[in-house]
Order: sequence, then structure tokens, then C-alpha cells
Amino acid sequence: MRIMFIGAAHEVTGSCTLIEAAGKKLLVDCGMEQGVDLYENTPLPIAPSEIDCVLLTHAHIDHSGKLPLLSARGFSGKIYATEATAQLCDIMLMDSAHIQEQEAKWRTRKSLRGGGDEYTPLYTTLDAEKALKQFRGCSYNRVYELYDGISIRFIDAGHLLGSSSIELTLTENGVTRVILFSGDVGNIDRPLIRDPQKPVKADIVVIESTYGTRVHPARRDYRSQLADICQRTLDRGGNVVIPSFAVGRTQELLFLLREIKEEGLIKGHDGFPVWVDSPLSVAATNIYDGGMEEYYDEETLRLIEQGTDVLKFPDLKLAVSTEESKAINFSEEPKVIISSSGMCEAGRIRHHLKHNLWRPENTILFVGYQSEGTLGRKLLNGADEVKLFGEVIHVNARIEQMDGISGHADRTMLLDWLGNLEQPPMQVFVNHGADEVTDLFADSIKNTLGFNALAPYSGGTFDLAELRCIAEGNKERFVRSESYGKQKKTSLVFDRLVSAGKRLMTVIEHNRGGANKDLAKFADQIDALSRKWDR
Repeated sequence: MRIMFIGAAHEVTGSCTLIEAAGKKLLVDCGMEQGVDLYENTPLPIAPSEIDCVLLTHAHIDHSGKLPLLSARGFSGKIYATEATAQLCDIMLMDSAHIQEQEAKWRTRKSLRGGGDEYTPLYTTLDAEKALKQFRGCSYNRVYELYDGISIRFIDAGHLLGSSSIELTLTENGVTRVILFSGDVGNIDRPLIRDPQKPVKADIVVIESTYGTRVHPARRDYRSQLADICQRTLDRGGNVVIPSFAVGRTQELLFLLREIKEEGLIKGHDGFPVWVDSPLSVAATNIYDGGMEEYYDEETLRLIEQGTDVLKFPDLKLAVSTEESKAINFSEEPKVIISSSGMCEAGRIRHHLKHNLWRPENTILFVGYQSEGTLGRKLLNGADEVKLFGEVIHVNARIEQMDGISGHADRTMLLDWLGNLEQPPMQVFVNHGADEVTDLFADSIKNTLGFNALAPYSGGTFDLAELRCIAEGNKERFVRSESYGKQKKTSLVFDRLVSAGKRLMTVIEHNRGGANKDLAKFADQIDALSRKWDR
């Protein structure tokens, strides 16, 4: 009976964990890495054909994105997830496969022009179709006996429609262990979906730490924030461009914009258009809007009972075709544009940034987490210019971020979720967080709750019956070079510099809401340091 951490170990994305027990081999999540890759993941120690089943916490690509690759390489077992997760994966994995194919075509053309080789996509739409046939929809709070000695239960994680924490009960050689995988624990008091369901018992907990060192700032209500930003931008004659995750965040924004329009919270701009420019977002909205009452919170259910279409309103415009998308930027009418991807790494949002970043009357509004190394993070960090489609674009638009709308629980919420356990767990493993954040959050668990906690590295392997470490995993970092797919190892001294930079960002976040005079002095000091070392 053992657990091996593959992905999202000392990193935020690419969740993947291997469980071996009762003669079976199970994967919990099989996600794609996004943004900067700091550690080289240990490869699966077994062939995909040896995996008996996959347990999927939710549909986001950093948890589900490599399932088609797993199937293409021989995995033929079942994929267990909630029914909503299965439906969302139906569109998300096909979209991901299409992106893989298109990118491979583009890279092949570029490579062949330079005398290089063809590129093969990570997986194809046929691979995605195969994986989708392996899904088995499950309900919350029902126990499913998968094999002799192995059962699972899904509980509502409150992060995304159908998102779940997974309670896995293993029995082998007379020893029983309850392993709880948090998945991504959701923020509280958000539109549409319920707050996270708190766990009651577990022997071993694997908990995420995306916001493990941060506390969401005291927030105004979401509607007021969004209405205020839209009001000021429309008054300037500008566009509000919102990079948004196609599934989850886009639907929350539509819920809020419907309320804003119904209550007339924006003055002087009656009928301002709201564009959703993403085929995936449109498809996901249709799923949210089609019989998903089992997953909604009480407020949303009351609205539906009253006959309200919670995600639709006048002046909502959906762009599916390329022509519709291009036409948005030829219209001079002030508008709201919601487009993906949420971290600005791909998709139609990059075209909207190209057309809107250089105009001072516009606002780029971030409403979700931005991983290190992504274009979204660079803009949030104050980049003066960015490169899009080979062209340098000056950043003159206002860059704003909505407080508290994150889909992830913060440090306090995570500790509250974990502290609800009736008995202290034997061990807590911290994953799905930035490098130092995982260690710092493990310390918080030990100091605040008194639980045993540690942050494993990729390849870290532990005996679950005896609770002993079998292998520590890979602690050696690398960064990607500019050439596609190649890596180079960093020096230990440079590692220290990277860590210091991350600590600085944590300190900056802790000063949010401070006195303007102090913040200005802090900014001047950082600017002076940057000028000294900018080579």
C-alpha cells in the first residue's frame, strides 16, 4: 500500500498521483502542466496499460489534460468523476486536443522551413474521443466499491461545477487507510455553486496549497467591484477586456453581469454589449445552463424556480466563429469582452490584448490566478510592454484585478477545511502549490493544527501502512530554454535568487491595502534595485 507523487509536487499545475493497493494501481488526476515548469516530473513507473482506473477531482486541464495521452499510450480502464465533470471534460479535452493538433501543424511548418523535423501533437482528437468513452459519472456522497478492498466517495469541493474532493478507502493485509485528496478546494460565497463540503475523517490527507501563504483581501461584494470597474472604463469610452477561464469563471461573470444589468448598477451606458468570445466558453455555458441543479447553491436554485435564466441577459453576444471574433475589435462601441485563456497563454484573448493593451482608455481585468511565467502574470507584475504575434505591444491600458473572486480557498479557508477533521490525520501531504509555498503551508499546518505535514517532491514515495518514506523524489530544478522542449539545469546560486524573488512577491502581497505612502516607498526601493541589476 503506497502513494507516489508524480505531478503538482512543489508546483501548481499538472496534478497526478499514483496509488498502489490491494493489487491495483490507480491514478488520482492526470493533469497538464501550465506556465513555468520548475522541476522535472518523475515519469510514471508503470506502463499506462497497467493502470486499473483513474479518479478525477475536476475538469480543469491542469487536472485532466493528459488523460487522452494516457489512453493513447494504452490505458483502457475507467475514469471515475462526477457527472458534471464528465460533461465538462467532453468539451474541454476535445478543445485541448484541437489545440495540440493546431500547434503541431504550426510548429511543423516553422520547423520544415528551417530544415527541421515534423512535430507530433501530444495527442489528437481521436485520442480524446477514446478517453471520453472511458468516463463513468458518479454522484456526491455515495460510496462506490471499485474493487475488493478499494472504495471511493466524492464530496463537493466548491471549486468548479462538479468539482470534488475524493475519499479513497484502501484495505490490504488487514490494514485499512482512508486517503483524502482535497482536489482544488473552492473559495466561499461565490456565485452559482455551493461552498466546499468539509471532511470529517481521514487517515492521510493530500491537500492543495495554491493560496497556502495568502489570505484573500477583505472584499467588496463581487457585483460592486465589477460594476465599478466597468463604469469607469465605459465612461472613458474604453473596453473592459477580461481574460477568463472558459469553464467556471466565465459563467460566474455572466451571473454577476446579469445582476448588474437587471439592477441598473452601471449608469449612462444602457445596452452596453457583453461579448463572450470563446467557443469553449459558449459550450460550457450551455452545460451550466442545462439541468445542473444538483450542483447549484440555494440562491441559484431559488432564481431558477422563479423562472430566471441565470446566465443570459439582453445585449449578451456569443462569438463562436473566427469572423465573429475578429469583428469585435472593429467595433468602436465601448464593451465588455470575456475571452480565454484565463492566463493569456493561448486562445482568442491574445488577439484582444493585441488590439486593446496599447489604448489608455481600456482596462484589462484579471479575475483568476496567474501562474509564474505566464503572460497574465507578467501584466499583473507591471510589464511595460509584451510581445504578441511577433509584435511588441506597449501596455497603456489599466491593469486591474478583482479582489477575492479567486476560485481557490486561501490559507485560512484551507486550514479551516482541514481542521474540521474529527481526529488528527496520521499524515498530511501538501501539493499543488508554488515551490516555497508548499513548504510554508506545511509549516502552517504543523504550527496551527498540530498535524504532521510535509511537502513531497515528484517521485516522492511513501508506504501508507507503515507511514514511512520509500523515496524522497527529485529535488533538482530546471528551467526551460527558449528552444521548444529543451531544458537546462540552473545553478544553486540562481535557485537562491529565484527563491528570493518569490519571497519578495509574498511580501508585496502581504502589504496589499497598506498606506499609499509606504507602498510608494516600497515600490521606489524595488525599482532602484531592478535598475541596478537589469543587464
